[in-house]
Amino acid sequence: MIAVGDGLWLLSTPTSGYVVRLAGDATPTCAHWGPALTLDQARDLPAGWPELPVEGGAWFGVAGLQIRYGDAVRGVEWRHLGHAVEGDQLVLHMADGHYPLEITLHYRVRGETIERWTTVTNCGAEPVTLLRCDSAAWSLPHRDGYRLSHVSGDWGREFQLRRTDLTMAETVLTSRRGHSGHHANPWLMVDDGHATEEHGEVWSVALAWSGSWRITVERDQHDRVGLSGGFGHEGLTWRLGAGESVDTPVFAGVYSPAGFGGASHRWHDYARTFLLDDRTRPVVFNSWEATEFDISQEQQMALAERAAALGVELFVMDDAWFGGRTSDRVGLGDWWPNPDRFPEGLAPLIEHVRKLGMTFGLWVEPESVNPDSELYRTHPEWVLRQPNRRSTEVRNQLLLDFSRNEVAAWAHRWLDDLVRRHDISFLKWDMNRPFTEAGDEVWVPFVRNVYAIIDQLRADHPQLTIEGCASGGGRADLGMLARTDQTWTSDNTDAAQRIAIQHGYSQLYPVRTMGAWVTDSPNAITGRLTPLRFRFHVAMSGALGIGGDLLRWTPQELEEATALVEQYKRIRSVVHGGRLDRLGRWAVQYTLEDEVAVFLWRPTTLVGRDAPVRLRGLDPDGVYRDEDTGVLHHGAVLMSHGLPRPLPFDALSDLRRLIRC
Repeated sequence: MIAVGDGLWLLSTPTSGYVVRLAGDATPTCAHWGPALTLDQARDLPAGWPELPVEGGAWFGVAGLQIRYGDAVRGVEWRHLGHAVEGDQLVLHMADGHYPLEITLHYRVRGETIERWTTVTNCGAEPVTLLRCDSAAWSLPHRDGYRLSHVSGDWGREFQLRRTDLTMAETVLTSRRGHSGHHANPWLMVDDGHATEEHGEVWSVALAWSGSWRITVERDQHDRVGLSGGFGHEGLTWRLGAGESVDTPVFAGVYSPAGFGGASHRWHDYARTFLLDDRTRPVVFNSWEATEFDISQEQQMALAERAAALGVELFVMDDAWFGGRTSDRVGLGDWWPNPDRFPEGLAPLIEHVRKLGMTFGLWVEPESVNPDSELYRTHPEWVLRQPNRRSTEVRNQLLLDFSRNEVAAWAHRWLDDLVRRHDISFLKWDMNRPFTEAGDEVWVPFVRNVYAIIDQLRADHPQLTIEGCASGGGRADLGMLARTDQTWTSDNTDAAQRIAIQHGYSQLYPVRTMGAWVTDSPNAITGRLTPLRFRFHVAMSGALGIGGDLLRWTPQELEEATALVEQYKRIRSVVHGGRLDRLGRWAVQYTLEDEVAVFLWRPTTLVGRDAPVRLRGLDPDGVYRDEDTGVLHHGAVLMSHGLPRPLPFDALSDLRRLIRC
């Protein structure tokens, strides 16, 4: 809901309020972001932190909009042109007081989330240069203290949650890689210094962009906190010619008076309601860890038979099905079935998979190319490069220049043909390397062309499911999530380490999008030995997949896996559609109406000691039946005294399924 006063606008979510007010010099400012207010209450608030700080005057903080005109003058002096309100959207039309430049500030209320973005238009005849063009700035009210929460990591250990006091300075979170990154992720939370999972004020923002990005958090000498974020990183510029505009990606914000868990609930609801569809995420088998590059039609058929017997719903053949691909050094870019491995094409394998009752999917990596490939030999000019500079190979690959429309059109043609001719149900879209040798003009149109290809594929093939991947979780963000059904969270499938990865991922993103596999023991990356039940219980807390070499599993393992897959299907709607409560790092609870699923893990004997796990959000007067044991529990007792943890031995786990009687 949006209410309008004199030079004042109140945006209201069900539990929060956001107030924009024009200052005396027409600068749009944030007067309030926090608990819900009425319009009369909002009128008492003074102007605050700029909605989009610019260079000029006595502002010495972070300038989210930096402009250089043709005469080398910089900055903006604000002029208000008007506003428009339509439903849940507010548009503030602003301009520079002298130069022919218009800046449009966009706001949209979606549930408990406020989306913001900016349009900058050059209305003059001479070009201007944008030195920084953030989507929005957000400011927080004064509190006694502030903590910053975000995730960091690397390949194989993405989404490691960090929570530290916010320093008195500028803190920059960024990616210069051309994708959102393994080392960071484009969101953060700031709390009042005392928040827990259930209590305390939390302010959170997330950028819907899958390329390079930057969020700057500033705690100034007056103990005020503001932050500004958008696409690109320092050093990149945009040239706006006469009549040209640039639209920034959405930079969304959430206020929670109910702690970090409350912030997560709001983000999960936002994604499920406004970004994702409600299709069931199938149980996947993926062939990569079982086969790597050594594949054949007969081998894939045998794996499919084992997978179908377990209850798998989707069979995905990973890398090495195409061109001359026998290692990561050759064939990338040649997107036709390998004639030696599939002499009759993919049709026999796909027909076999479908007869087994499963749908079929493929791994693709459209944005990269091996120098040893027919594509590169035919179109060396399509590679991202700069004159007088060596081309950097990463993973024996070069990057195709998707900022060029002819390259993007080529990619769409072969992807569309692949899906259409083979009735493909699923694409695992991988992106395994960062940008190198990229000029200013590449970074934004590259990502937007990737978006356009995916959007067109989804429009033309409504049945198609897409999983986003970038060597694991290197391109997980709201921009990609709006176009894909799930994310490959990490290449690290070690169940014990996956708990921390999934803990960090779930801070912002819903678990129905969290791809999680059960693979072999010992684990291929860490060498850790873990029981099959433990591996399943970790993977079942997201979107379950299986990636082990089923041809080597024992009959006992196959029997146990079949039972666990069936158990997962019984709770899938609760896990994917219910409210997630993190009960510490080693337990999670999912609640959907009268159904509850609780996973309890003990990776080592040092975890959790013997303290029981207290549940949340139950009916204190209700009685809950354990579906496996038949034991009845009172809701009040479960919330005050909890459930016992697994026995004190390494790699034990438990799943408790409760239904209110």
